[in-house]
Amino acid sequence: MSDLIQTITVYALPVLFGITLHEAAHGYVARMLGDPTAWQAGRISLNPVRHIDPIGTIVVPLFLLFSTKLMGGAGLLFGWAKPVPVDWSRLRNPKRDMAWVALAGPASNLVMAIIWAIGLRLMAEAGASASDFWARMAIAGVQVNLILMALNLVPLPPLDGGRIVCSILPNQLAYQYSRIEPYGILILILLMVTGMLWFFVSPFLLFGQTIVKWFL
Repeated sequence: MSDLIQTITVYALPVLFGITLHEAAHGYVARMLGDPTAWQAGRISLNPVRHIDPIGTIVVPLFLLFSTKLMGGAGLLFGWAKPVPVDWSRLRNPKRDMAWVALAGPASNLVMAIIWAIGLRLMAEAGASASDFWARMAIAGVQVNLILMALNLVPLPPLDGGRIVCSILPNQLAYQYSRIEPYGILILILLMVTGMLWFFVSPFLLFGQTIVKWFL
């Protein structure tokens, strides 16, 4: 139990900020491109409380952490926050700008992974080892953000990758493709259960491990 509590404390901040800043980035870029909906709703904020979804931000990550510890192996940690409201029709160029708004979330996770990696490097130069608490948190920050980036880039609506695909496809094909959105999360869960999702995410995890080794 003590190991589980330590793991929760290590992952808490990386998961919380990785998810909430992801959503805030969507709202910020949407406002830049003409849609102030998220800003008017107070969702362009660094305050995690404004973005927390009790199930996606707390229950699901805790359940996955507990399951991973119980099975004594590696697991796929992910979660979500309350989606930032975006009125696509208010964007200056809805079809094109949809891609930029969608890309903003994964891009924010990449930036956060880099920041955690830099922090890890500074700690290593100060004499910290990989077993120290803050170094473990930095390692978790790199891994969590790369996983969030990878999962959100899966080309399934309503994930960011699906939005990007719809933005690129011709209108008729984009419409047909967007019709799978009601089933997108179910498909994602199916891919996860069958292990097929791992093939998409594992390169990002290997990249994260390489970064951690280099910065240590």
